[in-house]
Amino acid sequence: MYKRQLRFQKAVCFFALAASVIIFLYALGIMTDLYESLYFTIRTPDNPARNPVAGALIYYDMQGFNRQFLHAGIALILTSVLLFITSTHVRRRYYIGNVAATAIHVVASIAVTVWARVQILAFKAQYLNEVDFEALKDFSNKRNTFYTESTFWFDIHALVFALAIAASILLIANLIWKFQLMKQEKQLIEAGKGAAA
Repeated sequence: MYKRQLRFQKAVCFFALAASVIIFLYALGIMTDLYESLYFTIRTPDNPARNPVAGALIYYDMQGFNRQFLHAGIALILTSVLLFITSTHVRRRYYIGNVAATAIHVVASIAVTVWARVQILAFKAQYLNEVDFEALKDFSNKRNTFYTESTFWFDIHALVFALAIAASILLIANLIWKFQLMKQEKQLIEAGKGAAA
């Protein structure tokens, strides 16, 4: 039983690390379409009326969030590395450090997921409601720049964050399983001592 659980906990820790790396990579890529399609339409960020495409300033509006999101991605990678530093992936018995590392990563993952999802959905609504796509298409045709109405980079967040939540659920399940096995082992040891006496 312990061998299966040990394999499971190692796989879960690596999955948590992979999910954190994917969030960081997503944070790097989320502005891709906005940069390619809107950046060159912005002549004067301080005077939106002089820009040929209304709503294009979403590119600048998202900069602060994107910077914070990148930092959050790095923080998640560090909290997942903490699982390995505390040997949560290989330890047969868990101690307070293993529980703390698991709790820190789970709380951080859920917090980043909730915070980023709210922000991304708000920016998606801004993108769809404020960007003048007719003007953008016209600008793109005249200047031969990239044109898209796609919300792919906004929408893919559901899959990215689903991985983070799945990793958190599996870490909690692993912790519960681990403590059940530790309790059973303790009972067997006590029963063995009682029989020997």
